[in-house]
Amino acid sequence: MTNRPIRLAVRGVLLQDDRLLLVNAWPGGVSDLWCAPGGGVEKGQSLPDNLAREIMEECGLSVTVGAPCLVNEFHNPADGFHQVEIFFRCQLTSALPPAWTDPEGVVTKRRFFSRDEVQGLHLKPDSLRHIPWSETIAYDALELLTK
Repeated sequence: MTNRPIRLAVRGVLLQDDRLLLVNAWPGGVSDLWCAPGGGVEKGQSLPDNLAREIMEECGLSVTVGAPCLVNEFHNPADGFHQVEIFFRCQLTSALPPAWTDPEGVVTKRRFFSRDEVQGLHLKPDSLRHIPWSETIAYDALELLTK
């Protein structure tokens, strides 16, 4: 195991018409894993500014970033990767562009899912099955990286 620094990331919990926005970031259908949009934090920017930038890059959407609602962390013991993610509640301030694609090719799919649909998805972290529709703040303990 290598001694890598812990990576800090931000993710958005965005409900529109009671549907949760999720992304799949696996080119070529390598995985059916869905997650909240977001990504790594760049130094010198606030966490909300980082998240607004990431959601624009990944989904072509403008958002207002609200309060944190979830802290999640995962790791891969084989290579020493460890990521801490802070999830923030977000509100959409622009329409979903239908023909938009991620210019960096990271996000291959983006879609709004109903609460019932979310229950049957290959999804991480598991707390995304209930946090978007609750008023609570949660912490997901360190778990293994999933693909």
